[in-house]
Amino acid sequence: MSEIDAAKESMNKALKALEHEFLNLRTGRPSAGLLEEITVEYYGVPTPITQVAAIKVPEAHLMTIEPWDKGIVNAVEKAILASNLGITPNNDGSGTIRLPFPAPTEERRKEIVKDCRAAAEMSRVAIRNARRDAKGKLERAKKEGQISEDDMRRAEDQLQKLTDEYVKKVDGMLAVKEAEVMEI
Repeated sequence: MSEIDAAKESMNKALKALEHEFLNLRTGRPSAGLLEEITVEYYGVPTPITQVAAIKVPEAHLMTIEPWDKGIVNAVEKAILASNLGITPNNDGSGTIRLPFPAPTEERRKEIVKDCRAAAEMSRVAIRNARRDAKGKLERAKKEGQISEDDMRRAEDQLQKLTDEYVKKVDGMLAVKEAEVMEI
């Protein structure tokens, strides 16, 4: 049924959005995903930092950025300072920028977990909304005589199983992220 396929696509989008949200949450361990939203003026064109530099995580609390064009090191530093990361870049003079990530305090980790749970709940709501929309389309199709009562019941059961599966995926992603955040 096309309604179920459309619901599945919407649910996949909700998972991708949650994954993106989790990447942007700053935990004790840095990831290159934190810098995806930052753009640098490169020859007058705003360019994502990930396209003008190599980003590495050599240690648990350190990220290094090595611009391929050493002339934009200052622009990269300014872009990082202008972002809301709350990290001060250190230029070592050789063209490598170091971003030290201090370990978050226990209180900060609990706040991050709260943010993670809120993001997960938003994804669950999006998944339930996709189910509701698909169910509404099925009911309209039944009312118009396009599908039978039995087909409607089977589709609703399939839709509920799909919803449960995606909610379970969200819960699994949340558990992994919470464990990562609370890890010292």
